[in-house]
Amino acid sequence: MRTAWIDATAGVAGDMLLGALIDAGASLTAVQAAVDAVAPHTVRISSEQVTRAGLRATRARVELLAADPPHRTWRDIRALIEQAPPTQTQTQTPDARADALPGPVRTAALAVFARLAGAEARVHGIAPEDVHFHEVGAWDAIADVVGVCAALHDLGVDGITASPVAVGSGRVRAAHGDLPVPVPAVAELAADWQVFAGGRGELATPTGMALVTALARECGPLPPLHLEVTGTGAGSRDTPGRPNVVRVLLGTAPAPGADTGSPGEAVVLEATIDDLDPRLWPGVLSALLAAGASDAWLVPVLMKKGRPAHTLCVLAPPERAQALRDEVFRHTSTLGVREYPVRKTALARSWTEIDVLGARLRVKLGHRAGTIVQATPEFEDAARLAVELALPVRTVLAAATHSATAAGLTQGAALPTLPTLPTLPTLPTLPTLPTLPTLSAPE
Repeated sequence: MRTAWIDATAGVAGDMLLGALIDAGASLTAVQAAVDAVAPHTVRISSEQVTRAGLRATRARVELLAADPPHRTWRDIRALIEQAPPTQTQTQTPDARADALPGPVRTAALAVFARLAGAEARVHGIAPEDVHFHEVGAWDAIADVVGVCAALHDLGVDGITASPVAVGSGRVRAAHGDLPVPVPAVAELAADWQVFAGGRGELATPTGMALVTALARECGPLPPLHLEVTGTGAGSRDTPGRPNVVRVLLGTAPAPGADTGSPGEAVVLEATIDDLDPRLWPGVLSALLAAGASDAWLVPVLMKKGRPAHTLCVLAPPERAQALRDEVFRHTSTLGVREYPVRKTALARSWTEIDVLGARLRVKLGHRAGTIVQATPEFEDAARLAVELALPVRTVLAAATHSATAAGLTQGAALPTLPTLPTLPTLPTLPTLPTLPTLSAPE
């Protein structure tokens, strides 16, 4: 599992985070292509090497190509992102790839902008549709948000965590007048996150804070990982004695509940419930998986007085037990949770892709000692392709199984030397939100 840890202890802005990811190896071509898919021929992204208080860093620059571009609302930006062309399939021409937006990038960018929109609307006490991007600059915001999401996808990041954020102190001049630091939008976005002053001036911008809090799954110190590369992104100012930078540390770490092939420790949480609306159970299971459960399931039972009920079971790494216990209490009507330790042995896992009916479809491989034990086509990919082709899902799954067998992905075969295909964290489906208030420009 490839993990990115964002070090925002000196502050954070969208362009600083983008610079750090480019410095860590993200393709500038891939970033530009994603931004062009949303706003073609509007901005050009470049990078340069600079120093900040004696430290080398990469600065991302956004150059506006369009003369006198219009102001944009959240509704406008949402439409641009939603209508951007998807990544190429085999039925498309090669030219289509140049302006294609990968699905995980689209999902992540919508999540960031939705969070930003909600914060700004609350701060200004108006409906989101009445808010415009003119001080932050709609085009700068699109370049920063879409660019960061595209860079994370290009780097193959599976999970993101981040440090507490330095937000600054004092006051700053903005379009709405003299404002306290952190500015109100940053303070709203920082709810449930760890922050500290960290210095004088505005150290965190709304765009930077929205990126961190929307994409990172938790706030904390650097997690255990095999460190691969560090990227450093620069802000516009060079403050003597205090490097104005954001760092991103990339490395591999075991996914929650992932296995090295030998027995490991795990915890099972259980609660038996007879008074929860059954329509809520799918959402409960989804919330537990999103919170780090290795698995979650229901067992139908019969309780006293003949009452039908369900036993909720959650398999979890020991370090996630407390957080998942809290989620069970939060999402269900139970009055208690029991738990017990277990030993679990799981196969190591990786992903590859195969050609199925003119498109690419992921296959999950369970393997041990370099040998395939399980090869399973990804159901969600098959279901999506079935809709596109107007075919039954079982037909697509059968074709996928045939293609996997033809590709040699069978039980007992040697594990192929193919790249793992990670994805960005699954983000919740977001409600349609209206527009955005005036934002303060990132430095």
